Amino acid sequence: MTTLEQKSTTEEIRARFDRDVERFSRLDTGQETAMDAPVMLQLLRDLGRAWLRPGARLLDLGCGAGNFTLALAQEVNPLDCTLADLSAPMLERARERVSAVNRGAVATVQGDMRDLALPQNHFDLIVTGAALHHLRDAADWRRMFTRLAGWLRPGGILYVSDFISCDDPAVQEVMWARYGRYLESTGGPALREKVFAYVDREDSPRSLAFQFETLCACGFAFTEVLHRNAVFAAYYARKA
Repeated sequence: MTTLEQKSTTEEIRARFDRDVERFSRLDTGQETAMDAPVMLQLLRDLGRAWLRPGARLLDLGCGAGNFTLALAQEVNPLDCTLADLSAPMLERARERVSAVNRGAVATVQGDMRDLALPQNHFDLIVTGAALHHLRDAADWRRMFTRLAGWLRPGGILYVSDFISCDDPAVQEVMWARYGRYLESTGGPALREKVFAYVDREDSPRSLAFQFETLCACGFAFTEVLHRNAVFAAYYARKA
């Protein structure tokens, strides 16, 4: 297994996503390598109606091709959107797609999420899908959660849909095997091996217990699991 020190660099991760725009542009299926991706999108649509009003300020962090913002804009419009991603080609595709649907402002910010300069106490909702698992050690996670809290207005909401781990090794083994079977059912053994290889090189997922404890230490007052299947989960947290 690859250690944290041996993980892919930010530039290596950026290069892979630059080449993978089409796979992230399916609003009907979402990311097919993520379990229950369509469920996560529908869940966000439903919650958007409850959380947002026209003109709300939204940050889509690690926006990919823009699926999360598109899902929300189908339910609440206009939105004041900020799209942020490491990959410039991915970000351009997101801007094109969102601008075609959203009647409000669409701004883009390209770069590593840990280095972005965004306004404080500004956003009503931050959504992030399959991005946080690229963070590395516990200090990296604490810094990022503190930044997210700073960008949200008081009472603002963070919605996370991501790849996670389990703290109990026996449970992790079972859940990982379930994910492997899902990948095989989607694209055969070759897809399983491909995904497992880049997960080992690139990703550092953390458990929900770790994330919730860290969120509470970084300015969030409430967290709740919304959906979970094996090593994928969606949750939200509200800023104090």
